[in-house]
Order: sequence, then structure tokens, then C-alpha cells
Amino acid sequence: MNVKLIGFTPNPEKLPAMAAKLTHSKTKPEDLDKSSEKELKAILDHVVNQGHTSVIEHTCFTFAISDVSRSLTHQLVRHRIASYAQQSQRYVNLNDPCYVTPPKIIKNNIMKKAYDQTMENIWSQYNKLIEMGIPAEDARFVLPNATCTNIIVTMNARSLMNFFELRCCQHAQWEIRQLANKMLKEVKKIAPTIFKKAGPACKTKKICPENKKDCPLYPK
Repeated sequence: MNVKLIGFTPNPEKLPAMAAKLTHSKTKPEDLDKSSEKELKAILDHVVNQGHTSVIEHTCFTFAISDVSRSLTHQLVRHRIASYAQQSQRYVNLNDPCYVTPPKIIKNNIMKKAYDQTMENIWSQYNKLIEMGIPAEDARFVLPNATCTNIIVTMNARSLMNFFELRCCQHAQWEIRQLANKMLKEVKKIAPTIFKKAGPACKTKKICPENKKDCPLYPK
């Protein structure tokens, strides 16, 4: 899995801070830029801590994500307040086997061998269909959820906060949890005030939506 932050709103913390100040100030929008950096940082820190996160929607982040499974992206696109551009299996011939192997299978040599053989058989049949003149949009029907794919994702900061609460959770599926943690690491470098307390709900809200009391992170 490769995750790279390839774009974000200029002044990613200043803009939402200005928006927050506007809601409680007589200052005209065009004059908010004159506020000191220290003042704006304090305002942003306060509103985020209070849970008033609508203002951070003014900041967006774009990620390039590669070598993840179709199983992951099926979960990812359920987060609807986002924009996606994914590698097409209709227009791209996936001649060479490229797939994600779950860690539990990797640890078992017998299962790993059986898994790899299954994938080789699938790609063999896929390529036979292509050679027979079947279009890629139809041949792709034999490909598994494990098939590697690439996707570009843009989310605003508030959507990302929700994404992290759900997908950084220890009970989220392992691959999308790994993705969420990598994305969180990247945005913290750019917007540390916004994402200072970002993470699973047990960290941000001191609750466990799954009510898994056996989880080591379960709020005490």
C-alpha cells in the first residue's frame, strides 16, 4: 500500500480559523486576514476541542492511493462526502497478476500456496478471455476482490475526522484501518491543530461504538 498526500487547501488551518472568528465577530470577511497567526490558532484549537467542526470543511486534502484491493475501495467509497477517481477495469487490461494477500494467509505457508495458485488460475482465465476477444469490461467479471487498484481521494477535514473515527478503530477491517492510519499521519504534518486529537471514537469521544469491552483501547 502506498499513500501520498498530493494536494491540500492553501493555509489549511488559517482558513477554518478565519471562518470560526467570523461567526462571533463584527469583523468583515475581507479583514479577517489581518488577524494574528497566534489568535487564529487559538480560535481553531478552541472550536475543534468544542466539537464545532463545521468550519474545518473549508479545508480539503487529496490523496494518491495505490496497490490496495478492490475490497478496500468498496469500503472507502461508502464515505460519501468525498470525491473519487479510480483506475478503471473497463479500459485498463490487467494482464499481470496483481493482488493483495491478507496477513493471516501470509503467515500460513499452506494457505499462502493455495491462495497464490488460485490467483494464478484466475489471471490465466482472465487473459484467455482477453485473447478470445472478450472486452476488458466483461473479462473483469472473473477478477477477485483482492485485485490491486489505484485511486485518488479528496475529502474535507470534517469528513476525514469522521473517517478516522470509524476506520482507525481496532475493529475496522485491517486493510482500511492501515490506510486510515497512514492518511492520518500525513494530514497531521500539514494541519496539526485540526487533527491533534483525531483517531478512533474511543480517543475522540471516549466512547466505543462497537461496545467491545475486550478491546485494549476501550474507554475506562
